[in-house]
Amino acid sequence: QVQLVESGGGSVEAGGSLRLSCAASTHTNSAYCMAWFRQKPGQEREGVAGIYTGFYSTRYADSVKDRFTISRDNAENTVYLQMNSLKPEDTAMYYCAACKLYPSLCNYWGQGTQVTVS
Repeated sequence: QVQLVESGGGSVEAGGSLRLSCAASTHTNSAYCMAWFRQKPGQEREGVAGIYTGFYSTRYADSVKDRFTISRDNAENTVYLQMNSLKPEDTAMYYCAACKLYPSLCNYWGQGTQVTVS
């Protein structure tokens, strides 16, 4: 069982930055791809970014490429999402997930953290 706790959400003006953190209750580095998803009101949850085990390759949604950066600190069991040049359309609830197969098979989810861009 893996528990995930997100933090770092908030309100920011367009063009600003936020850094989301996801603390895992146990080591996930060798077993799971860690990922960030988001869900906008009235829409389905979508994958934003994933970082794989092994060589820590990354994958991004087209809408956030060159603006968002996912990283992981295995010593701290923490995954980060650095979000720059934020746009109003980035407003959503952001969720951290531990996935056996990103984005289609995610086993554990955090409770979410709200990001609002005005």
